[in-house]
Amino acid sequence: MGKLYIVPTPIGNLEDITLRALRILQETDNILAEDTRVTKKLLAHYNIQKPIQSYHQHNEHQQLNNFIALIERQNSVALLSDAGTPSISDPGFLLIRACIQHNIEIECLPGATAFVPALVNSGFPTDKFYFYGFLPHKKGRKTAMEKLVNIKETIILYESPFRLIKTLEELKNVFEENCQICVCRELTKIYEETIRGTIVEVLAYFSAKTIKGEIVIVINKL
Repeated sequence: MGKLYIVPTPIGNLEDITLRALRILQETDNILAEDTRVTKKLLAHYNIQKPIQSYHQHNEHQQLNNFIALIERQNSVALLSDAGTPSISDPGFLLIRACIQHNIEIECLPGATAFVPALVNSGFPTDKFYFYGFLPHKKGRKTAMEKLVNIKETIILYESPFRLIKTLEELKNVFEENCQICVCRELTKIYEETIRGTIVEVLAYFSAKTIKGEIVIVINKL
């Protein structure tokens, strides 16, 4: 019976991978990767060569039984997403649940995930927070926004650079305009930046520039 390792990978800076994660990647028999091209770059940086198969949102349903069979044949298989911890706004949940159902041992390593440094760096309360991840693009988006209004804790959202302005405009319409937010962009990378202020102020800042990189939005409800 094989074993599945959940291995977090750096969200930007390749130095942020743990020594334990590198050891597991060196020892594991096979790797399931969200994007094999991204994972191969990481492995090449640390001189690791392993068989890699694609595991992503477009094949996880159809190939789930094949993935389970692969893990059962191997001593160990590592699951990686492109950045951060698998299953946190990335593929992984279905495979983990199926492994539990098949009595396959699972070991989840601690490591990088974008929302934790964004939350801590925001300066907003961290004792209680609500992580939503990516808002729906269309269906259910309005309902999700209305739900956020009723949450009292610090709120954390993920967003793409292409939808940031739209999301900030919608947040301005559902929250008070003086609501304080923090937007973190390109976390751990060369051009990392953190912008704090009211929704109106942050919207004005990003409306005047070209936006690149992945985004974390932290909202202070106090």
